[in-house]
Amino acid sequence: MERTPPDRHRVLESYRDGVQAIRALADQVTDWQVQTPCADWLAVDLAGHLRCVAENYLEYLQDAPDSRLAKLFAHEAPSAVLIRRQARQNAAELAVLPAEPGPDRIRSFGVSAGAYVDLIPDAWDRTHLVHRGTKYTVGDHAGAAAVEWHLHAWDLARAIGIEHRPADPEVLVAAWHWGVPHLPLAVGEPWSAVLRSSGRSPDWPEVSRPVRARRWPAGV
Repeated sequence: MERTPPDRHRVLESYRDGVQAIRALADQVTDWQVQTPCADWLAVDLAGHLRCVAENYLEYLQDAPDSRLAKLFAHEAPSAVLIRRQARQNAAELAVLPAEPGPDRIRSFGVSAGAYVDLIPDAWDRTHLVHRGTKYTVGDHAGAAAVEWHLHAWDLARAIGIEHRPADPEVLVAAWHWGVPHLPLAVGEPWSAVLRSSGRSPDWPEVSRPVRARRWPAGV
């Protein structure tokens, strides 16, 4: 499938919509110990992950093109290896995150996510990383970030028994194909395709299912 770059203005609008959706959904969470569609993650874990990822994205942007992420992708390891390494990093960062309530984590997420998007316009065409000979720009990564926020907005929405659907799923498909080189292509109805390509099931139960809190090494 030919890679077509998504429209810049649509990407930025979708990014901001994703951040706002997460913040609005967090205001509706009454039990941060509720299970999410992310395996083994409660809502409070998801909030911690969002904080960590937003902080990482800001760091990657400020350090581009010599960020930790750029160095990881420069090794040109197989996609499965990249996915495992990123998953281990996510787990390690969440494990050492200070114990704090879900709303506090979401506020920290909003600060970093907002700082990131404020820097994007002036850096749009700058090299973010190089993977298998292809240059990916800061703008490409902004599209991937927009996808990330909407996917986790869906996770949080499903956890509390409601639905999240982005206003512009078509731009997220384009952003997925253009900015996430090591993950499967999204084929089919745009939003369902992105969900399935990310490993999610659009049929995950809408009714929230409380479970006992999972104990992270840091006591979260």
